[in-house]
Amino acid sequence: MRNASTPVTDRDPRLTPARPDLAAASLRGLVEAPLYVEGTVYRVVHATAPMRSEPSPEAPLTTEALFGETATIFETTMEGWAWGQLDADGYVGWLPAEALGPVGPAATHKIAALRTPVFPGPSIKLPPSALLSFGSRVNVVETRERFAVTAEGGFLFAGHLVPLEAVETDFVTVAARFLGAAYLWGGRSSLGLDCSGLVQIALTACGIACPRDSDMQEAALGTAVPFDGDLATLRRGDLLFWPGHVGMVEDPATLLHATAFSLSVMREPLAPALARIETGGTPLRSVRRL
Repeated sequence: MRNASTPVTDRDPRLTPARPDLAAASLRGLVEAPLYVEGTVYRVVHATAPMRSEPSPEAPLTTEALFGETATIFETTMEGWAWGQLDADGYVGWLPAEALGPVGPAATHKIAALRTPVFPGPSIKLPPSALLSFGSRVNVVETRERFAVTAEGGFLFAGHLVPLEAVETDFVTVAARFLGAAYLWGGRSSLGLDCSGLVQIALTACGIACPRDSDMQEAALGTAVPFDGDLATLRRGDLLFWPGHVGMVEDPATLLHATAFSLSVMREPLAPALARIETGGTPLRSVRRL
């Protein structure tokens, strides 16, 4: 987020829990509002919770919260919408209130598979109640043979879980697991994600804090690397930024990204990709190295 001394007119509305009619109590004295609210922390209890720009199912999807993530909610409407801020990356918007529940016991594990079913008992033949995506957080209370049992009574294959504190070592490898996944504007799950969502999920898995949108990532991540078109100067893991898009270098000849071009997460030769995107009117803007 921006520094607290930043004038309200300069605050990024995506990260600022303030509206003309109310604001978070933490912004008192910084933002003018007729009502300040402390907010209540809730946990996401659906496999994913869509965050939208307005309290309507037809409003654009701005991001998603995964099972077990938390959000601070400042208002819940009679129509079933909750306005608040995601605790992981600070994003602000509207969530379906039905997707939220009490915080409950702290998470102990996270999903390390692309997605895993939640069974009502210790059998893979039982109909699952949900499919949890990579990065979702659960509280495991016991283990029964091959299954981890959650505080809610769900049974997950223990081999698909890792301790919450576990970190991956190569975010490019993490991103490559999503190859073929659908491109979804605002998505952050294995069922659909966008370019910056892929980067955020991969970096977070490696213990690297990462903002949500590509412009935020360009401003916050790594250091700028001069690039004159010589692909040999690029390294694995370099992040390439265009206006409204981000991809990562898998090797100096290969780009890995979630793209609307194929509506999927894809791997493609870097040189033709750079030419195609520039021909479309968006030349490469910067290269950032972590």
